[in-house]
Amino acid sequence: MSEPIRTKAWPTYDKGHVFVDAEDLHAPRRALDSRLYFRYDHRPYDETEVGRFERALGRMLGTDHVLAVSSGTAAIALGLLSLGLPPGSRVACPGFTFAATPSAILLAGCRPVLVECDEDLHLDVDDLGRKLADDVRAIVVVHMRGFASDMDRILALARGRGVPVVEDAVPALGVQLHGRALGTLGDAGAFSTQSDKSLNTGEGGFLVCRDRVQFARAIVLSGAYEGRYRKHFTGPAPEICDLDYPLLSLRMDEIRAALARAEMARLPLRLARLRRNFEYIAERLAGVPGIRLRAPIAPGSLLGDALIFRVPGAPVEDVVSAAAALRREGIAARCLGAPDDANVRCFWNWRFLFRGQTQAEVMRLLPRTATWLGEAIDIPLSPTLERADCDDLVAAVHKVFGRTAARRPAPHASAPAGPSREESR
Repeated sequence: MSEPIRTKAWPTYDKGHVFVDAEDLHAPRRALDSRLYFRYDHRPYDETEVGRFERALGRMLGTDHVLAVSSGTAAIALGLLSLGLPPGSRVACPGFTFAATPSAILLAGCRPVLVECDEDLHLDVDDLGRKLADDVRAIVVVHMRGFASDMDRILALARGRGVPVVEDAVPALGVQLHGRALGTLGDAGAFSTQSDKSLNTGEGGFLVCRDRVQFARAIVLSGAYEGRYRKHFTGPAPEICDLDYPLLSLRMDEIRAALARAEMARLPLRLARLRRNFEYIAERLAGVPGIRLRAPIAPGSLLGDALIFRVPGAPVEDVVSAAAALRREGIAARCLGAPDDANVRCFWNWRFLFRGQTQAEVMRLLPRTATWLGEAIDIPLSPTLERADCDDLVAAVHKVFGRTAARRPAPHASAPAGPSREESR
């Protein structure tokens, strides 16, 4: 048995491999020393840590309506709640996303309607069109694993049906599509500052809104009471009655906001490192036999914090074995659709939506997505990766798939495949 490519642990956020500079830690200490931990105190709002963080995000994203909250899940839910949808409304979302997306839809008092993904694991716009015919009142689009969804087609379809769009840009802060920031294209955009996201405050998030009245509603719902929502507006605030809305206490605190704002100074460097490493790895894996790298919707429309490739036509057991072989080589690899893995990014593991149904029954609801996920391997790419780490990953993939390509049978058709994105444009 040959020696593994690497013996060091693969760098991931949960082992402390995060892009946080020692200088960043001064800001939360200053916030602690101030004894002012609540964003609604005696100070003008622009002088609070949260207010400054929101303004900095607004300048970066090109919007005036940014609300810092307690999590990305809270941001998605507030985005939906602020639309004023009727209770129980049906809301579309993809079958490949983190479980927080359908959970946020439930939190907003709505019902998830799951949509197929295409072979690159982007939301399938054709299937979305079919689902919209079934009284869907809103769409949550997910830029999953930092890859932009096809917003041009999705927005055209949504506008034609009069359906609002909330972007789950939780994993995609810093990504642009055709020169515009993800999260600012729809009616609302939700982001996270959880530990493995572009900004790392452990927990946290923020919401972007297009409409001023919608923004005011979201502020009140997040926990601004007795007229405090007006603090968020530089000019006259929309006149709404804040007593008409429940207070859900989903605010971000001053300490977390101070850390996030400090990290923004190095955000461009973090984004550049992610992109550079991803491109370096992808270029060197382009010719590996038997695998297909996940393709972006448009050049550069990805974050680069995860490498996903499929083994087209391979049975899921073979993909599970290949991921295990990569782990033996020292690379943190996971078959996304492994049947015995409680991976909450796979729709069949959202048992809270499917009481009384078996896994096989649920998988048949989105057969194409189930097929693609069963063929997919996911590898996290920390911004702390060095060139030697990237070379180890490339060598491991070549070793595992070079070794197995000769004995792999000819791929069977992935059924039911449906048209490719190119054919459906």
